[in-house]
Amino acid sequence: MSKKHRVRDWAPLPPALPQDAHVIDNHTHVASVVPFSQALSHEAVEKGQPEIAVYSVDQLLDQAAAVGVEGVIDCGCELPHLMTAIDMAREHPGSVWAAIAIHPNEAVLHGHRGAPGPDGLPVRYKPWHDVPFDEAMTEVRRLAKAYPKQVVAIGETGMDLFRTGESAKEIQREAFRDHIAVAKELDLPMQIHDRDAHRDVIETLLADGAPRKTVFHSYSGDAEMGEIAREHGWYLSLSGASSYKGNTGILESAALVGLDHVMVETDAPYLTPMPYRGRPNAPMMVPYTLAALAEYLDTPVEQVARATRNTTREVYGI
Repeated sequence: MSKKHRVRDWAPLPPALPQDAHVIDNHTHVASVVPFSQALSHEAVEKGQPEIAVYSVDQLLDQAAAVGVEGVIDCGCELPHLMTAIDMAREHPGSVWAAIAIHPNEAVLHGHRGAPGPDGLPVRYKPWHDVPFDEAMTEVRRLAKAYPKQVVAIGETGMDLFRTGESAKEIQREAFRDHIAVAKELDLPMQIHDRDAHRDVIETLLADGAPRKTVFHSYSGDAEMGEIAREHGWYLSLSGASSYKGNTGILESAALVGLDHVMVETDAPYLTPMPYRGRPNAPMMVPYTLAALAEYLDTPVEQVARATRNTTREVYGI
């Protein structure tokens, strides 16, 4: 099947995890799955293909629970979406928690300071980017303090040198440093977005002093970086990208730090695990990523599931 006509519909639900081996999706964007699947469905219809199902947030959470994903940490990382994640946590106590931040690529857009990156995409500003970054960051801090039961992490923050160009690199680094400071002040775990920026992220963490619990979300490093993470006690969160061909460095790193420092996530609606790459992603897909990790470690999937769940609970106090 050509790329133009490849299957984009939902993957089948994975086999349900046993009751004693349920897991938590460490990093996801559940509300974003809805418009993402709507757009895919629209594209499919335009190509003469069947519509793609569009599920509500509640349906997506129910599907996750049905396969043993007992909870999610939902990330709000644009100014208008901070309360989206918090409200989802308020509406689903005990199964949804929030992480909030200004995403690295968003940070440089606030105050219209962006620069095109190697991805070649144009810089596009939205109305909320008229708000200076300092004011947006103040709102992150205010909400984290106002909703301590819901907000369990600062994130995703970090650096992204694929989407943001060199001329805005130091602006992005300063925004990262501001998030580090807030995470340390509030003693909250920090979820890091690190894309094509391993050296800069690590240098910044070491220069400023990392928060007590530092998590690399959708970890993309190699074994050398895994050794650094192990040395400093940092946590690695594996997305579906860990199941992609050529990404064995991610799995090697997980083995290096040990399962007491590994979590699993979807980063939905993107990074759907193999063999369903390119289809919409949602928390219900976590068991596929778990299976890839378990196969690499030659460890029963139930054992890996329990370990990642226990790590997630310990890191976030949930």
